[in-house]
Amino acid sequence: MTNLQGKRIWITGSSLGIGRSLAHELGTRGASVVLTARNEETLNTVGREVENLGGKVSIKPGDVTDLERMKSIISEVESEWGGIDILIANAGTHIPSDPVQFDVDEYLNLMNINYGGMLRCMEAVIPGMLERRSGRIVGVASLAGLRGMPTAAAYSASKGAMINFLQSSRFHLQDHNIGITIVNPGFVRTPLTDKNDFHMPFLIEPEKAAQIICNAIARERSEVSFPFPFSWTIRLLRIIPHPIYNWIMTRVWRRMKNN
Repeated sequence: MTNLQGKRIWITGSSLGIGRSLAHELGTRGASVVLTARNEETLNTVGREVENLGGKVSIKPGDVTDLERMKSIISEVESEWGGIDILIANAGTHIPSDPVQFDVDEYLNLMNINYGGMLRCMEAVIPGMLERRSGRIVGVASLAGLRGMPTAAAYSASKGAMINFLQSSRFHLQDHNIGITIVNPGFVRTPLTDKNDFHMPFLIEPEKAAQIICNAIARERSEVSFPFPFSWTIRLLRIIPHPIYNWIMTRVWRRMKNN
């Protein structure tokens, strides 16, 4: 187990949902947390909450689609705290996609936020981690990234890109003592999932998700997927032959449309 107390941890997308709960959980564990999201006012509120829980906080508002801002955040943190030990690339969004009503700009924008946002943060932190020969990069992907799902073509693609990039990067970074943790949540109650108009199996609260993620980071896990029953269902769907998968998901999709 790695003690997270005093660890310098950068969380993107930390104003709401999983990111906010991660900030709270890390605060209770005594971490030094850098909070990044676009809404500075909300970040200040989260920062006060984390300080009340015992954590140290630095507020660094920014948009993960802005590479220069991500680099300037790390430059500021290098000066203030000496660097980042752990990046949690959590910022992301979801827009239901129906390729019958094709919108390439919308799909590429989602990729730019979810996948591109993680890449920009990695570019910002990796030089310092290489210099110190230590660090961990945590990418919050999704079970939806393991196989294409109805209404989630663009989202699944962006999360699948994150998963594959991190898996490949692990081979190069591990020789420099930089670890990779891939996080694949199922349905977590957040402002994004509150917009879903269908039944979400095994829905969990963001506080529980944050505990699972922080435990995985502390244990230096290479990957964590949850909740357990749903993650194994998705993994089974990933390995079964495509005709069977297509037969199952076609019926699921019909049921979703009829609800």
